[in-house]
Amino acid sequence: MKITTLFVASLLAASVSGCKLVKTSDGEGGTAADPIAETVETTFDAKLVPALTEKAVDLATLQGAIKGSLDKAGESCGIRVGGAGGGWNFPVKGTATVLEDTRASTKAAVAEIDVDGDGKADATLQLGPVVKGSALRDTTNLYDFSTFRDQIEYAKLGRALNDKAVSKLPAADTELKGKKVNFVGAVVIRSASEKPLITPVSIEVAP
Repeated sequence: MKITTLFVASLLAASVSGCKLVKTSDGEGGTAADPIAETVETTFDAKLVPALTEKAVDLATLQGAIKGSLDKAGESCGIRVGGAGGGWNFPVKGTATVLEDTRASTKAAVAEIDVDGDGKADATLQLGPVVKGSALRDTTNLYDFSTFRDQIEYAKLGRALNDKAVSKLPAADTELKGKKVNFVGAVVIRSASEKPLITPVSIEVAP
């Protein structure tokens, strides 16, 4: 009885120890590229940025529409993730004045921007390197959850897209405060009263 028990335990241990996530071979003695990184590299510039740019709604126009009805604005130009309780994801663009740039003081840096010219912050641009949310992943139909292994991989994609977006933004030594900028990005809105937290794919300092 003891022998049988030990034998079964050994088999179980071997099974568990053999259950590892490994990269598949590329057939040439190496390993295949990280599928998440490969997805980002092949889609970010070629598909995601053009899709956001083409469908982007002027932020000031969107904010006016949201005040009337968030759901109507979402149905018109957004994508909802997570059913009726989820937020609306919008591709956005705009021109604004940067009131504050926090890159010198935090890793989750942002630029507070004035869109309507009243001297008050109407929205926030995430500058990173730490970026919140997955708006870039969820604002287009490019990335289908069903094509990913699990929720963990899907979450990794969201973070990788954020990292790629940050790499495209003006360098930290580029002065943004007080400057007028043109931006394109994505935002998720859950309440008509919230200030948009935008993940930009491009920020250009206006002449």
